[in-house]
Amino acid sequence: MAGPRVEVDGSIMEGGGQILRVSTALSCLLGLPLRVQKIRAGRSTPGLRPQHLSGLEMIRDLCDGQLEGAEIGSTEITFTPEKIKGGIHTADTKTAGVCLLMQVSMPCVLFAASPSELHLKGGTNAEMAPQIDYTVMVFKPIVEKFGFIFNCDIKTRGYYPKGGGEVIVRMSPVKQLNPINLTERGCVTKIYGRAFVAGVLPFKVAKDMAAAAVRCIRKEIRDLYVNIQPVQEPKDQAFGNGNGIIIIAETSTGCLFAGSSLGKRGVNADKVGIEAAEMLLANLRHGGTVDEYLQDQLIVFMALANGVSRIKTGPVTLHTQTAIHFAEQIAKAKFIVKKSEDEEDAAKDTYIIECQGIGMTNPNL
Repeated sequence: MAGPRVEVDGSIMEGGGQILRVSTALSCLLGLPLRVQKIRAGRSTPGLRPQHLSGLEMIRDLCDGQLEGAEIGSTEITFTPEKIKGGIHTADTKTAGVCLLMQVSMPCVLFAASPSELHLKGGTNAEMAPQIDYTVMVFKPIVEKFGFIFNCDIKTRGYYPKGGGEVIVRMSPVKQLNPINLTERGCVTKIYGRAFVAGVLPFKVAKDMAAAAVRCIRKEIRDLYVNIQPVQEPKDQAFGNGNGIIIIAETSTGCLFAGSSLGKRGVNADKVGIEAAEMLLANLRHGGTVDEYLQDQLIVFMALANGVSRIKTGPVTLHTQTAIHFAEQIAKAKFIVKKSEDEEDAAKDTYIIECQGIGMTNPNL
């Protein structure tokens, strides 16, 4: 399938693992050989870390591709993709977030020859990555608007620093992706969530996180019942110790926003709950239809879809700008980002991201 090799500078913009995820996924999908240089050049530990390596190896295995230079600390890789195949694939990030593995592999397996089952191991509720609850409660219902469904089965939860979680993702390939139009915010109709403890942590911590979050939200939103369930994760379904909270707001048009936070040693439960609540409230202030974490996760799907997609966002994050840059460079999709002209957004930092997708077609179906 070799065409001219795409050259990617891994040190620009976001300058981290996200560039690797976006560029290797698009390389795999489009059958374009890829070279990424200066990988994570500006980071305190430059080059590939274990979680980046497991993502690259997973993409290689999904398409029987060739991968060179892929070792811990390496700052340059070359990748030559072949045909994407379905079936069962396993990847283990050890401690890092499994959701990042899902981000890199999901667009690829949508265009595979047959259904796929991805066994993803690592942290399900880890720092620096979406929590698995976010993936299931927010990312899943929104991304399925592109015209596919996936099943996400949380076998075991795993926390930093031990990891040890496992999630099984099952999905069938599609012929094409439909464009999406998420520009109507609606009004908030429900707020709900879960505050969890696992391992040796007392259940009181979950109750305290939930109560603090509810108090914080009540100050700003008085007329809605806020339903945050405290949860003790069953011993056989959680590995290690951890605590955290995720809170979701749902609107009349089906938009979903989240705030989440993870406990750390020495941080009291109230603080964790308040941090998640404040993140949710901040995401509700900007008038967009997606929160700051969903923005960049939708870009690759918009680039591949058959037609014009539009999403309304708050301030455009560096991750989103980075994803757009590489979707334009590698997939040749066309993006326009402009300030929202709606009257209700006049005083807010609200943008419309519009994309003319490339109409990627699955050659196997």
